[in-house]
Amino acid sequence: MTPRAARRLPFVTEGLRVGLFGGSFNPAHAAHRAASLLALRRLGLDRVWWLVTPGNPLKDNRALPPLEERIAIARAVARHPRIDVTGFEAGIGTRYTYETLAYLVRRLPGVRFVWIMGADNLAHFDRWQHWRGIADLVPIAVVDRMGQSLAATASPAAQALARYRLGEHEARLLADCAPPAWVFLHGLKSPLSSTGIRAARALPGGHRIEVACHTS
Repeated sequence: MTPRAARRLPFVTEGLRVGLFGGSFNPAHAAHRAASLLALRRLGLDRVWWLVTPGNPLKDNRALPPLEERIAIARAVARHPRIDVTGFEAGIGTRYTYETLAYLVRRLPGVRFVWIMGADNLAHFDRWQHWRGIADLVPIAVVDRMGQSLAATASPAAQALARYRLGEHEARLLADCAPPAWVFLHGLKSPLSSTGIRAARALPGGHRIEVACHTS
């Protein structure tokens, strides 16, 4: 795939339910895939898009591998017909989630988008630029991560949005809800993280790590 093609929006038709899973994907790994499959099943989504960002504004990006390299690895990890990997944010010049979502909602008004993020991100969601605006643009699905449940659900953002939270048994209704609306999904059990993989690779004799992910 050419760099230009990697920065295009995936094909989508009106009425589809599409989960948006954004991040640096440095690198993409099995837990990203497991979280996406969980979201497809529990939320009744038609597709999940992995939005490989040019760089996370909240992180040091000096050692970040090139976008095309991260996209190629993400595609190899995703290997699912309903998961699309795209670096389109680089093509439209956005770096913040709010800007990206505002663009998508304006460009594709007939698509029912759901923002997907890990519980670790909910824990500091209130530090994101225009985080309340994000919650007002699209429904949000938070996927639990090992050891993150308490910090996430007790976070300032979770408390501020508490009255808009759906019960987990209502998860399949989320894509049809007018925002703000969100749900916390349990079931993903994996200690795997991109940060942990990078740290392991930096050790003497660092090697590739394979960790199984289980969903329930």
